[in-house]
Amino acid sequence: MIPAVEAHINLTALAHNFARVRKAAPNSKIMAVIKANAYGHGMIQVAKALFAADAFAVARLQEAVQLRQAGIKNEIAVLEGFQNAAELMDFARYELQAVVHQPAQIELLRRTQLENPIQVWLKIDSGMHRMGVAPEAVQACWKVLQKIESVSIVRLMTHLASADDRRSEQTQQQLETFKRVTAGIEAETSIANSAGILGWPQTHSEWVRPGIMLYGVSPFLDGWGEDEELELVMTLTSRLIAIKNFKEGDAIGYGASWRCPEDMPVGIVSCGYGDGYPRHAVPGTLVMVNGMPTPLLARVSMDSICVDLRQQPDAEIGDTVLLWGESMPVEEIAQSATTIPYEILCSVTQRVQFQYIT
Repeated sequence: MIPAVEAHINLTALAHNFARVRKAAPNSKIMAVIKANAYGHGMIQVAKALFAADAFAVARLQEAVQLRQAGIKNEIAVLEGFQNAAELMDFARYELQAVVHQPAQIELLRRTQLENPIQVWLKIDSGMHRMGVAPEAVQACWKVLQKIESVSIVRLMTHLASADDRRSEQTQQQLETFKRVTAGIEAETSIANSAGILGWPQTHSEWVRPGIMLYGVSPFLDGWGEDEELELVMTLTSRLIAIKNFKEGDAIGYGASWRCPEDMPVGIVSCGYGDGYPRHAVPGTLVMVNGMPTPLLARVSMDSICVDLRQQPDAEIGDTVLLWGESMPVEEIAQSATTIPYEILCSVTQRVQFQYIT
């Protein structure tokens, strides 16, 4: 049986992008971010391929436990930390590092006796205003953590809110805030995300946390992966399952929102938002049919999209359709769908057949 939609994951490209991180931040340890199923690429497979990473970062405890159960031995930090004593016990059991971002977590650590002390990252809200202790509370939180028997090592981190915009002043402001509130504290730190790694070298510290760049996508608002010497890791393909010939004025798809400007052939591709192709991709969005750019028609359906075959008279049922990949950047698809590449990649669903290529 031939899969309707295939995601080809190029592990050689993944290794290339990891090396790009090393090149950009040669003096920093690398905490590879593989949350959200490695941005849709397959968390376990990506972790095994990135065995050289100094640590991994995931968002939730469940993801970290899955990695441990799959035999991953690298250090693992959980960005959302723990929420109760039972979860805290699992951090000790699975030797996980907890990101502490609110005083209630510190109090829970103080009241809980763990068989094995855990490492923690004290997260500081330097301007993102999402998670992290307030700047004025950093010194006090640090002192409390130093006295807790259930804590072994304490490190510091923050998250950059606008590093994807090279013109923004916020990144420098956050860096200055971070340095000011941590003055006098001797600890390893982590500030730079993908955009920080590539665009703001002053944010490099003992640890960097690459995410989207590992998968070959630019972290910048106005960039493309190839501009940053990155290689796209995921290629998504499908095939033509029907070719229809319609008359001028015939309406195509839901809502009759697109009409044929002339007599024309229309191809039906077996991929839709049920597979992860963005529903809001507009007519004119390009796919590649037999290596040729081919525009999308009408609305994206759950299981299919329609494409204009007027420039492809030799197209046949079964022909390969490239939805995104090396010659069709995912950034371009995201722009067409008025979203970001992160969402496109994370939206690939379980019914897509994954193939890992070395």
